[in-house]
Amino acid sequence: MKRRSLLAAGGVLLAPVISRAQAVRPLRFVPQTDVGVLDPSYTTAYVTRNHAYMIFDTLFGVDDHFRAHPQMVEGVAIENDGRLWRLTLRDGLKFHDDTPVLARDAVASIQRWWRRDAFGQELLAATDELSAPSDKVIQFRLKRPFPLLPAALGKPSSYMPAIMPERLAAGPADRQIPELIGSGPFRFNRAEFQPGNRLIYDRFAGYVPRCGGTASRTSGPKVVHLDRVEWVIIPDPATAASALNAGEVDWVERPLVDLLPMLRRNRAVEVKLLDPEGALPILRVNQLQAPFDNPEVRRILLRSITQSDFLRAAAGDDTANWHDNVGIFTPGTPLANNAGMEVMRAPRDLARSRRELVAAGYANERVVILSPGDYPQFNAMAQVGADLLKRIGFNVDLQVVDWGTVQQRRLKKEPVDQGGWSIYFTTVAGNEAVNPAAHQNTRGLGERSNPGWPLSPKLEEYRAAWFAAKTPAEQLDAARRIQDQVFVDVPFVPLGQFFEPNAIARSVSGIPGGFPVFWNLRKA
Repeated sequence: MKRRSLLAAGGVLLAPVISRAQAVRPLRFVPQTDVGVLDPSYTTAYVTRNHAYMIFDTLFGVDDHFRAHPQMVEGVAIENDGRLWRLTLRDGLKFHDDTPVLARDAVASIQRWWRRDAFGQELLAATDELSAPSDKVIQFRLKRPFPLLPAALGKPSSYMPAIMPERLAAGPADRQIPELIGSGPFRFNRAEFQPGNRLIYDRFAGYVPRCGGTASRTSGPKVVHLDRVEWVIIPDPATAASALNAGEVDWVERPLVDLLPMLRRNRAVEVKLLDPEGALPILRVNQLQAPFDNPEVRRILLRSITQSDFLRAAAGDDTANWHDNVGIFTPGTPLANNAGMEVMRAPRDLARSRRELVAAGYANERVVILSPGDYPQFNAMAQVGADLLKRIGFNVDLQVVDWGTVQQRRLKKEPVDQGGWSIYFTTVAGNEAVNPAAHQNTRGLGERSNPGWPLSPKLEEYRAAWFAAKTPAEQLDAARRIQDQVFVDVPFVPLGQFFEPNAIARSVSGIPGGFPVFWNLRKA
């Protein structure tokens, strides 16, 4: 599928109206899409995760090699053959409401986080008691050793384990927190927040960076050189690129691939790949409702998909921007494997798929595909998906909405005639799809899984085997079994891997690798 350019030949698109009345020169950032959900314990959307790291800190951080290091924690004591962990908070931690960070705040925050997070649920299952024996000490009494505890409490993927005041963390798990109060480098400016337009973050003067260590991704000292960061929501990618070219914004996350040549011609702009692990796009199906409650219908869909069709739509024709023939784990990482990949590499026969769909009992049920019009990559994949499903005989209803609406509607378990859904497209960050602990889409817990709610005892069995593995070879064997089972149960369809560079004004320097963070960088 050829992409349609959003730029008119020789045309100049209107740049957004951005106030210049601020006394402080802010850094202006255009995120990949609007932040439809502000609570990081309420959605897996990466834009919410990025927003949350502005405000909240975590007990551990992760470096470029995915190794966990103490962040809010000063020291760790492990006793009783790995069944007792004591984490001591470092001095100087303070929330944005000027109250001290106490161990009971961390305990309540962990308890809120592990209700939803796949890695957190493993830690919960291994925990006999979580307590705060003093204001500075967080204590885990474990049923069995859990050496991945720091990795769980420092995981940089969604849901991120944000530490917040106990009064917020202890609120109802099915409701978003009413305030955004963290202890991170920036304070959320609620007074200037304009939903759908801009989010403002002010430097938190009370933040004390960690002493020592090397700054790397979410670990090490987080030193803030910016007094103010503005996230400017610009749904149209051409308008965002024009604003960057005009110097009205400083950073555009994930610019449309069609616009990269224009941006590269601007000597004041650098097009830069911050995240070398890229993203693994996936098609997620709703297994609670027809027709995808039928596993054979899911397998027919899997056998009909050509990854490169979706990758070209999302990342362009240049194959340097993407890889196909990709399974469920990030290429080049220890667990990447070829198990079951024959199903992805076999020749496609859409006429046969139509016949198989009828034989499987498909009764022309309406298939609602949610397509975020303000998220170009996902929108492009949804368009390709809708066309494919129509060609193999599905009754397709492509609904173009905004990404915030997709985030809300994908939580609905009702049938499509009651506002439910059948398919949506998303990505798994390459740094998340490195193992079963972080790859939440490999869960098979039914209604306790991520939206789509797949039920697969085999996936859970093999996932448990990965956690219990004693050697890398045993871990790889479990990962191969997981991938094989994904191609049987089809909780999602893997669509390959693509890379998304950022476009950044050269006046901005010192940007850490990985997803966008705003500490340790400077604006000239």
